[in-house]
Amino acid sequence: MGFKILVTEPIAQAGIDVFEQHGSRVDVRLGASPEELAEVIGGYDALIVRSATKVTKQLIDAAPRLKIVGRAGVGVDNIDIDAASEAGVLVCNAPESNLVSAAEHTMALMMAAARKIPQASARMKEGAWERTPFVGRELYDKTLAIFGLGRIGGLVAKRAAAFGMHLIGYDPYCHQDRADSLGVDLVADMDEVLARADFVTVHLPRTAETLGMFGRDEFQMLKPGAIVVNTSRGGIYDIDALADALRDGQVAACGIDVWEEEPCYTSPLHELPNAVITPHLGAATIEAQTRAGVQIAEYVSAGLEGSIVPTSINMAPVPPEVFDLLGPYTPAVQALAHLLAQISPDVPRKITVTAAGTIANADLTVLVAGALSGFISADEDRVTAVNVDEVAKRHGIKVERTSRIDAEEYASFVEIAADGRRAACTLAGAGQKLRIINLLGYKIDIMPQQHSLIFVYHDGPGRMGTIGTILGDAGISITTMQIGTRADSTNALVYMNVDREVPASVLDRLGRALVLKGLWYIRL
Repeated sequence: MGFKILVTEPIAQAGIDVFEQHGSRVDVRLGASPEELAEVIGGYDALIVRSATKVTKQLIDAAPRLKIVGRAGVGVDNIDIDAASEAGVLVCNAPESNLVSAAEHTMALMMAAARKIPQASARMKEGAWERTPFVGRELYDKTLAIFGLGRIGGLVAKRAAAFGMHLIGYDPYCHQDRADSLGVDLVADMDEVLARADFVTVHLPRTAETLGMFGRDEFQMLKPGAIVVNTSRGGIYDIDALADALRDGQVAACGIDVWEEEPCYTSPLHELPNAVITPHLGAATIEAQTRAGVQIAEYVSAGLEGSIVPTSINMAPVPPEVFDLLGPYTPAVQALAHLLAQISPDVPRKITVTAAGTIANADLTVLVAGALSGFISADEDRVTAVNVDEVAKRHGIKVERTSRIDAEEYASFVEIAADGRRAACTLAGAGQKLRIINLLGYKIDIMPQQHSLIFVYHDGPGRMGTIGTILGDAGISITTMQIGTRADSTNALVYMNVDREVPASVLDRLGRALVLKGLWYIRL
């Protein structure tokens, strides 16, 4: 049975399709009140929102099954991150979905403000033909000050350069190499940046430091007649101070897309003819909405399936190089741990995760989280990568991580040891499928399926015939099989994939017909 996903705001159908391709059931409830959401959220594994739904502590507390909240967009101001973390709920977003759209909207506002396009359009629709009031300014050969040279700021820099603008930047966290690659003159003194700017655009998060960052003093430092734009977050410009600067001509025009309180129906800028204002349209393109829906569906599905979520908000960020190396291993390790947990149901006192070969030098945090999830998930209502360490401590599990360069005949593998029981896996083929290469010390090489049987017995003639007969009588077919041996034992281990669930009565018959050291039915 797949996961249940609740979507409370519109996302692209392509995103819904991704969930369904992963076998999840999607329910869309648009416009539900907080009370209505609290009544139904308890039945869902994941919640998908945009900016309107408030994911409060009360809503999270009403959702015992909830494992992950996905924001189909960038900002997560509407989600109580602390409450989610406390409950072990992962929060992720789709930060790259609207990058191009936001950068293009920045340029659109800059052009509209500089060329007075909205005002001219409005006058023509009133029946007038006037040109003199709408004489504008070129972007060419002007200086654009970019505050914040992150992903969107960098895209704006590239587009502004194509217009022949001179680029200066202010970003204490930007490395000089990045500024150089963008053709931006990085200036550490904010006052100097303001004094040189013909145009200003901000691409900053809303924090205690950036709230009200541009007030009366900053606007007065600009060249007279400068044009300012904001498509990042409301509150970075003091709107009252900006309105005064627009009235007295210190600032010639502005383009504002974001507001301190949204929706915003009135402000000092609403009455000013030289203010171009839009209702937070930075991400409002068909392409951005499709990307946001697809990306958040992929990330949430990965999180539900135990894999890495690269955009998780309440976990340490996963560097791209680590994600590329370990991302495919995470669900494999979780499955391997779940297998060991079925062989020995007791929660282990000590777990050791060892990475070998090409992954030996990677940060193993994500693999440890996957292994712990595999061992503990059956015992806990909700275990995620957010709270897995805390749960491990609560169960008294000691966790160790080791690495080794030698991966024998494999490029890489991961081994899990749990109270002495060991299993190792690698990934194979274009699909990076899990292959078990060692189990309980027996060397094998098999791709596990949903239903499997594991036998350990003293090898001898007729054993496999007996097993085949009993399974055949029950209508159970063997799909693939591997026999493993170990140098220090005369016993053999058989890993057998079968096509359906094995009832307890069949397991009992197998146990009575054979002298077994171990028999386990595994379901992955």
